[in-house]
Amino acid sequence: MRENPYLSAVSQLRTLVPNRWDIVAIPLIFGVVFAIVIGVRQMAAPVEVLQTTAITLDPANLPEYALRTVLRMLAALVASLVFTLVYGALAAKSRRLAVVLIPLLDVLQSVPVLGYLSFTVTFFLGLFPHSVAGAELAAIFAIFTSQAWNMTFSFYQSLITVPHDLDEAARAFRFSSWQRFWRLDVPFAMPGLIWNMMMSMSGGWFFVVASEAITVGDNHITLPGIGAYVATAIEHKDLSAVGWAILAMTVVILLYDQLMFRPLVAWADKFRFENVGSQLAPESWLLSLFQRARFVQRAAAPVGRAIGALLRLPNAQFRLPIGVRVRWAPPARLLDVAWYALLALGALWTVQTVFDYLAASLGWSDLFTTLRLGAYTMIRVIVLIALATVVWVPIGVAIGLRPKLAEKVQPLAQFLAAFPANLLFPVAVVLMVHFALDPNIWLAPLMILGTQWYILFNVIAGASTFPTDFTEAAENFHITGFLWWRKVMLPGIFPFYVTGAITASGGAWNASIVAEAVSWGDTKLTAAGLGSYIAQMTDAGDYPRIVLGIAVMSAFVILFNRLLWRPLYGYAERRLRLD
Repeated sequence: MRENPYLSAVSQLRTLVPNRWDIVAIPLIFGVVFAIVIGVRQMAAPVEVLQTTAITLDPANLPEYALRTVLRMLAALVASLVFTLVYGALAAKSRRLAVVLIPLLDVLQSVPVLGYLSFTVTFFLGLFPHSVAGAELAAIFAIFTSQAWNMTFSFYQSLITVPHDLDEAARAFRFSSWQRFWRLDVPFAMPGLIWNMMMSMSGGWFFVVASEAITVGDNHITLPGIGAYVATAIEHKDLSAVGWAILAMTVVILLYDQLMFRPLVAWADKFRFENVGSQLAPESWLLSLFQRARFVQRAAAPVGRAIGALLRLPNAQFRLPIGVRVRWAPPARLLDVAWYALLALGALWTVQTVFDYLAASLGWSDLFTTLRLGAYTMIRVIVLIALATVVWVPIGVAIGLRPKLAEKVQPLAQFLAAFPANLLFPVAVVLMVHFALDPNIWLAPLMILGTQWYILFNVIAGASTFPTDFTEAAENFHITGFLWWRKVMLPGIFPFYVTGAITASGGAWNASIVAEAVSWGDTKLTAAGLGSYIAQMTDAGDYPRIVLGIAVMSAFVILFNRLLWRPLYGYAERRLRLD
């Protein structure tokens, strides 16, 4: 039967007419675009605006401050995602590069946010000396450093634990490296990566005060945002302003949960690796809205086809000209020796450069002081990691295995993870002064706010991606109690836990910068530790001691990762793959 051309034209025309779902979807899209345009225009403003416009504690300004902060965090998250895909893939796919990139990632994670700010503020301000863009880029970069490492570790962990049968399927289909990356590696890593994106976004809130109210030596920069609002409220001891900031943060966290992360979690559920379909899939009203919005779907179709064609592209093949042949190639062992020798020379040169810089103004007593302070901070980190493991692993498994419960708990977990410790400083300072408590002990709980959530979110990600057929097999064999934890669940989530524990360790070291030196107005409390040492040297603009503190902190983190977490990573890769 021939198709009626008139009916076909009418059908095509109907797809271009917005339906009732488009009435909601289209304004949301334009609203997001409008907010981004406002943020970009404000970045191009003259730098004098920061000097003439002071941060006020009027709650009416909080919506504008919240918008500026959210745009900075989203920009940092996009940069973190790009960094994750490139860096994680290079580390997982190249044995030689992994020898450099993974220890370097340990170092980058261990460097505190204030350490980055100390050396990047002048650089970014120099790039745009007459524009707010320099200060904005410095703030975005600082937030980026609190987000990227966690996501990269998660992506790397997923790539090195891809099940063997999926790897064999990719080989059978003769995927090129490009096709395998986008059609196997990224989809397999997506559920865990999205949960770590949520953790990274929440972790960015922890350092938003430091990134928006920057003080490095003589440089004092304050950017409009919730972080700067909180810093001003703490400086003026305004508890009501702190309360308004908490309310604004609650609204923002709920909005980006509903508008970004809930749709991403629901979308990524289709990438779960299992043989039996999940009975309870996560849902998102926004994802359903855009799937039913006829005009939006039609308008986005060309973009989707272009992206699909790009992801299906084979690798470009490099062919030598006719008659040209490679008659000799160095053996792999010789390349390894040359590569490791080059790395050793580079490491020696770096150590010698740093030593010469520090020896010019510091002595051995400074080194011994930082080592002692680093030991104090390390003890706090170990204790907090142990406590977070005992508390959050069972809770994370319970949440991850129940999608409906995860939907209800997710906003609360994100809010608690995003809640900056700075807002609890007034309570901590007042209580410790009132009861004459020892700051060396009682300031440590503030560090757990930058530690526990990494473990919780990674365990949730591991439990939520745990194959349903494995749990059903355990039920059929009546495996329960401690045996179920030891033989079924703990091996299944172990790679995710190791990722969370590594990033938790780095997060705790970073949190020490703000947790070991707190203030409320003129009242200041300090705990002996490497974090308070770096914070004090940063305020003083003492760059040699800043470098020394960062170097010692990096050494502690690298040794801890090399001696404990990396062997556990290797064990998870060899023995605990979901095959």
